Amino acid sequence: MPTNTKAVEIIVVEDDDIDAKGISRAMRKLKIANPMHRVKDGIEALELLRRKEELFINKPYIILLDINMPRMNGLEFLEVIRNDEDLKDSIVFILTTSKAEQDRIAAFKHNVAGYMVKSNLEEGFISALKLIDHYWRIVELPV
Repeated sequence: MPTNTKAVEIIVVEDDDIDAKGISRAMRKLKIANPMHRVKDGIEALELLRRKEELFINKPYIILLDINMPRMNGLEFLEVIRNDEDLKDSIVFILTTSKAEQDRIAAFKHNVAGYMVKSNLEEGFISALKLIDHYWRIVELPV
């Protein structure tokens, strides 16, 4: 059983408001009360993760990352964090509509923990969040 006593924070990097609401709704339905932070692209995600004041996101956290976003997409974001000494061990799950093999391969080259394709919105988010909920309860996350 994990020794982490601090709640795992969830960072949702998603530009689509409907998908972000779907994730929120699925969390409520599954009674997942972990703190959740939503940003709309990779640039906002980096700003959130690099804050140094009181509101800084502390480990453990899990990032739910969309691939197709404006300004900085998910794969560009992965490239940056995997080359950042402070962020390179971030746990990232891809949650995307992209079924493209090249996106999946690129994501796994950046050491993602999982790649899930958004399907039926509500059921898809519930299934994905069940998996992630089990993951952070079983796996020892870096702190």
